[in-house]
Amino acid sequence: MKILVTGFDPFGGEPVNPSIETVKLLADEISGAEIIKLEIPTVCHKSIAAIDAKIAECDPDVILSVGQAGGSPGIDVERVGINIDDTRIPDNEGNQPVDEPVFPDGPDAYFSALPIKAIVKRIREAGVPASVSNTAGTFICNHVLYGVRYLCEHKYPGKKSGFIHIPYLPEQVTDKPGEPSMNQQDMVKAITAAIEAIVQNETDIRMGDGREF
Repeated sequence: MKILVTGFDPFGGEPVNPSIETVKLLADEISGAEIIKLEIPTVCHKSIAAIDAKIAECDPDVILSVGQAGGSPGIDVERVGINIDDTRIPDNEGNQPVDEPVFPDGPDAYFSALPIKAIVKRIREAGVPASVSNTAGTFICNHVLYGVRYLCEHKYPGKKSGFIHIPYLPEQVTDKPGEPSMNQQDMVKAITAAIEAIVQNETDIRMGDGREF
């Protein structure tokens, strides 16, 4: 099995993005799966195009995208991407779409094709807090979650994809009183555990992990 794992470059004035820093530190093989690593731009459509090109080059079985979720206290395994770009801040090339579809001919939403609850369970077993998230926002992370699912449905049938959000690194919150963070070691441990769950679970498990808000 080949798994393409992507992380973003820094955005929003941050000097670092924990997603690509975590991806860089992953082992080259996890649970027998070859791990292919890719940095993608925090830019509408260019992010998806970069992943598209890498899929065509490497033919992975799974595409796991990782992104920064500032303010989150733990690992958020995303359930669904919606067909909307509604950006509060510009991307890294100044694009700021408002209420625009990611793909005009796509459905309203795509669910992750990964075993999200098995992933959450495995990350918790590794000692890192994790939960299912039911919104990936409306910035580039959601754009990529939705866009890669669109590619898999229209261009690469049979391939699976999904998205995981990780918190700030500690050095990112020194000027953000009260904001949670997570150390790099635990982030690597979490994404490694997520990949283990992907390899070991062809289908998801049944486990209550809904939210009341």
